[in-house]
Amino acid sequence: MGSTAPPLAADPALEARVLVIAEELRCLVCQNETIAASQADLAKDLRQQIREQLTQGRTQSEILDFMAQRYGDFVLYRPPLKFSTVLLWVGPFVLLLVAAGVLLMNIRRRDPLTENAPLTPAELQRAQRLLDDAGGAP
Repeated sequence: MGSTAPPLAADPALEARVLVIAEELRCLVCQNETIAASQADLAKDLRQQIREQLTQGRTQSEILDFMAQRYGDFVLYRPPLKFSTVLLWVGPFVLLLVAAGVLLMNIRRRDPLTENAPLTPAELQRAQRLLDDAGGAP
């Protein structure tokens, strides 16, 4: 989608702060966009919760910590590097290395297969008969 959700706060400065924080949070319904861009009901509720917390005087880091405690580190677009999130950070690179390894193994396996093995005497005789029948051999 990529666009930003329409503002709901009467105060443009407050709404700007809401959107800055909402850009840091992943929509748990859509998973591929921020809650700032999502029109899912949960994203709307989370944006409203951010507004309420900002009016209560909470800082951006306090709100992000609250969301991570409530929904897990997956809600953060940039989760912290710790034991429970190592897979989020390292997983794509591990998958890339595994795919490269599988590709290399397949390429190496093909090399012996590309060499033409000599025909057995029975195969040579059959080929000669086929050529004789087709009239292609002297």
